[in-house]
Amino acid sequence: MRILILLMLAFVSSGIWADEAAPVTAEAALQAVNTLRDETNWLWTCIAGFLVFFMQAGFALVEAGFTRAKNTVNILMKNFMDFALGSLAYWLIGFSIMFGPQIISGIGFGSISLADSLLMVDGKPDPSKFTFFIFQLVFAGTAATIVSGAMAERTKFVDYVIFSVLITAFVYPFFGSLAWSNLFNPDNKGYLVEIGLIDFAGSTVVHSVGGWAGLAGTIVLGPRIGKYQDGKVLPILGHNMTIAALGVFILWLGWFGFNPGSTTSVGGGTFAVIAVTTNFAAAAGAVSSMIVTWILFKKPDIGLTLNGALAGLVAITAPCANVSISSAIIIGLIGGVLVVFSVLFFDKIKVDDPVGAVSVHGVCGAWGTIAAGLFAEEAFGGVNGLFFGGGISQLLVQLQGVGLGFVWAFGASLVIFLALKFTIGLRVSEDEEIQGLDILEHGNEAYPISK
Repeated sequence: MRILILLMLAFVSSGIWADEAAPVTAEAALQAVNTLRDETNWLWTCIAGFLVFFMQAGFALVEAGFTRAKNTVNILMKNFMDFALGSLAYWLIGFSIMFGPQIISGIGFGSISLADSLLMVDGKPDPSKFTFFIFQLVFAGTAATIVSGAMAERTKFVDYVIFSVLITAFVYPFFGSLAWSNLFNPDNKGYLVEIGLIDFAGSTVVHSVGGWAGLAGTIVLGPRIGKYQDGKVLPILGHNMTIAALGVFILWLGWFGFNPGSTTSVGGGTFAVIAVTTNFAAAAGAVSSMIVTWILFKKPDIGLTLNGALAGLVAITAPCANVSISSAIIIGLIGGVLVVFSVLFFDKIKVDDPVGAVSVHGVCGAWGTIAAGLFAEEAFGGVNGLFFGGGISQLLVQLQGVGLGFVWAFGASLVIFLALKFTIGLRVSEDEEIQGLDILEHGNEAYPISK
């Protein structure tokens, strides 16, 4: 900082940043430094947000690749409209519920209003608040799009877009207000903020909320035709592992915005530390899932290995700012193993999740949040977890956050999906499912046959 101030003084004294006739003062130099710092932070946060937005493309490609060609247009439409409709819903009420003045202090749930009312100061747009808004908006879009994969290949498009609006307007923001309400206004302290939950970038707030919502949806829907027969699981293979792998690479890249960007600041270089822990958890998750599938199936499985990388990324999202590289690797390794057995478990109980979204985001999001209570180190910021002499108190807080996340996201989503099922109907007809959703739902095909 001293070097930066000296540079500012040099610029000011040379007339580059100020009128040559103006007196050179330390106050003027400090003001210039503060302006530069603020604008650099805004730029970094926006760039990180743009990377998170690009994750929408990654989710679309992963889901499309993991499912059958006859449903590709439907999947692309769902992922595209997630963000389009979700943006409007989050602007209308979601942002104010999550970050507005709390109706009941110390609980959560802000008063409902347009986002504009929170972003303007003296009738003018506040760039710092607008920066925060766009970054939070892309997070809301991520929570919504997770649900798409769990409910793929048999959901009516109209029902899906209704839920997409409701999760970004209500389901996700309400839980977010419990855990993150103070990020916008320090005076807003939701219940999980008060008890000290560590969920730096949203293993539970974003990923588990989306995963548990998807679990509710796929339970209400029931399995795809032909998935479970005579007590056996009959695999329904995806049609394109190339685009699925590309999708995972895009998501891995986007996570360098998701986790490091949650610093919303370049000061101190914490974002670089977080980038490293994020990367190594992903790498470890990919390796452990590959090894486990190699042992179980005698061959390394591409689908579960790709999901292993995502499992590591989801798991490290909560503790990424609080753990060492070695701890991040352990967290990722466990996540990679956990996702394989979770996918097998849900298949065993006949919960049909075509892309493993519940396992990747719900289960591994919960694991990552719990891991913060085990592996956190004071040297990396915050408190010491159980394995570093901090006792059990932080772990109990983390477990409480995981439990509340499940109860709220699964419960609220279950109510919504049941309401849709018994009103307009949630699932497409048997004929439509067999023929594919692309033609009958959208009148189009991703891979038309030339005649």
